Amino acid sequence: MKMKIFLGLLAVVVCAGCVKTVTGRSTAGVPFVKDQVIGYYERPVNQVYEAAKAVIQFNGALVNEGTLYSETNLVKTVEGKVNERSVWVRAEQTDPKMTRVAVQARTKGGGSDLDLAHEIEKQIALKLVR
Repeated sequence: MKMKIFLGLLAVVVCAGCVKTVTGRSTAGVPFVKDQVIGYYERPVNQVYEAAKAVIQFNGALVNEGTLYSETNLVKTVEGKVNERSVWVRAEQTDPKMTRVAVQARTKGGGSDLDLAHEIEKQIALKLVR
């Protein structure tokens, strides 16, 4: 009986510490804190996606990249590690000329790193200008 109670409490604690990433996955973290920065660019989604990959590779290591087919708009994602932080980037085509970018960053312990998310978003914008 004690084991069942312990396992039940453990499940509640684990689920309460899950957050959804901009790539559609879940990860352990502190919920209900702002952890992402949004930007809009007048560029096609493929250009923004390539810029995001280049920025993540320049600052750290590219872990995963992909396309989400379950969405109504074209969505491409990039996941990486920068300064021992997890970074997720989502590039979503809002119309043929506009792309919405969401950059999310979390520390190893699950806390938010809004400064890093903003820096990555700014570097993507600068990469698109060049």
